[in-house]
Amino acid sequence: MAEHPNAQLVRKGYDAFTRGDMDTLRGLMAADATHHVPGTGILSGDFKGHDAILDMYRRLGEETDGTFRVELRQVLVDGRGHAVTLHHFTADRRGRHVDEDGGIVFRIVGDKITDLDECAADLDVVNDFWS
Repeated sequence: MAEHPNAQLVRKGYDAFTRGDMDTLRGLMAADATHHVPGTGILSGDFKGHDAILDMYRRLGEETDGTFRVELRQVLVDGRGHAVTLHHFTADRRGRHVDEDGGIVFRIVGDKITDLDECAADLDVVNDFWS
């Protein structure tokens, strides 16, 4: 059986992010999409629109000297415009290392991602890393 189109869309996004393909990411998101990053770190907050989201992704790489890595583990869909991912991420920054699980709740309208709500398994660890 073929994978649900929303799962395919999200997998394509993770693949593009991993390769640093910002043009593909831009094409997968609605122009007014918002990425919500939890916590209190320097990259926490709401990033609205292509430019703000892609700039935040650029800063992930910049702040970690290119060490930020994410491995997609699972994609769950509900068939009503939502997809939930589980992933594992690692990075080094200012003498600190993070090795954590997380996920994103995606909202999808048509064939575009409109909203990304990021979650962390241990928000205190993530806050400490990004402080």
